Amino acid sequence: MNQVEILRFALRGLLANKMRSALTTLGVLIGVAAVILLVAVGEGSSRSIQQNIQRLGANTLTISPSFSGGGGFGGPGRGGGNTGPRTQARPLTLADAKALTDRAAAPSVRSVSPVVTAASATAAYGAASHSVAQLVGTYPSYFEATNKPVEQGTYFFNDDVLAARKVIVLGRTVVEELFGTVDPVGKQVSVSGVPFTVVGVLKEAGSSGTQDADDVAVAPLPAVQQSLSGFGSLSSIVVQATGAAATTTAQAEVTAVLNQRHGVTASPDYRILNQAALQETVSEATGTFTVLLAAVAAISLLVGGIGITNIMLVTVTERTREIGIRKAVGAPRGAILGQFLMEATLLSLVGGLLGVLVAFVGTRFSVAGIQPVLVPSSVALALGVSVGIGLFFGGYPANRAARLRPIQALRHE
Repeated sequence: MNQVEILRFALRGLLANKMRSALTTLGVLIGVAAVILLVAVGEGSSRSIQQNIQRLGANTLTISPSFSGGGGFGGPGRGGGNTGPRTQARPLTLADAKALTDRAAAPSVRSVSPVVTAASATAAYGAASHSVAQLVGTYPSYFEATNKPVEQGTYFFNDDVLAARKVIVLGRTVVEELFGTVDPVGKQVSVSGVPFTVVGVLKEAGSSGTQDADDVAVAPLPAVQQSLSGFGSLSSIVVQATGAAATTTAQAEVTAVLNQRHGVTASPDYRILNQAALQETVSEATGTFTVLLAAVAAISLLVGGIGITNIMLVTVTERTREIGIRKAVGAPRGAILGQFLMEATLLSLVGGLLGVLVAFVGTRFSVAGIQPVLVPSSVALALGVSVGIGLFFGGYPANRAARLRPIQALRHE
């Protein structure tokens, strides 16, 4: 008996019980589709998080004040001992930012952008008004450091900073709320009662969770300090390293400079957010999360395999007389074994292929705001495992059928 005849007998056996075969196939289908879809959701969430991090720049350090620190014990001029009173935490200042531009002390630093933010700033143009989520006062280097390219017009320049000119670059959301489809470049907007001239529009960045990254306005630091925030401490300092590989070195240099300026000997009074380290940590976490999702989904594949074993055992019992007749007329043991293995493999293969199709359709839709990303390796693995499950779980019923003695099989009722 050749392979074509074995396949024909296997198909005839499966089609004799269409409903039972369909339900068995459904178990494998659900398992394969679940594995592929959950891996796709994990991959999609990983890429989404990494894209949000990359918007701030992969070689960027963000320094923010941390008033839970306190410099150290004793502090400069007090002997630096550990028994004196705790020094008061110092805010970040423009002098701190200028110190970080010293090439001798921080050779891995490419640019430094001091940042102040104005709270509750309302922009108005004509009859339209909009409460800007984030109004930033900074230097021109901020645009490159935080990966905020200008789509229309231009950004402001160092001359604008030195002259404290009231010019502003708007995010796409602010433009749509104030101007609609009108070109805003060259127009004058009122920001909390202070007139600013629009010189550029930022490229659309999209939303990050509940925060709209395009609901932002950026203006020269002195102009914001004079008109809106006052000449107090900085909200943060954005430092751009000379390259992604130099980010860790730049962080060490920044830490050394700030520790010296703030008299830190123990707990620092500032925090440094390293985008490269954060991205690496998130990649590891989401990778583990994706593997966990796939492992949970693989349980349904195992259940589908057990279903194949159950159905094939029932099939062998029902067709015992048929097996006896075929063996009595000369069918070899290999033919009987091959037929039942073929049936089990066909069930799992058809279920696997249908599962891949369902998963492919499923990745066309977003899940909880995340767009799944189909991973080809997960498709190949899930399909291969489904076929392997058919062979493995179909092996015992097939071997049981092949071992039946003809005389016993013919006597079976």
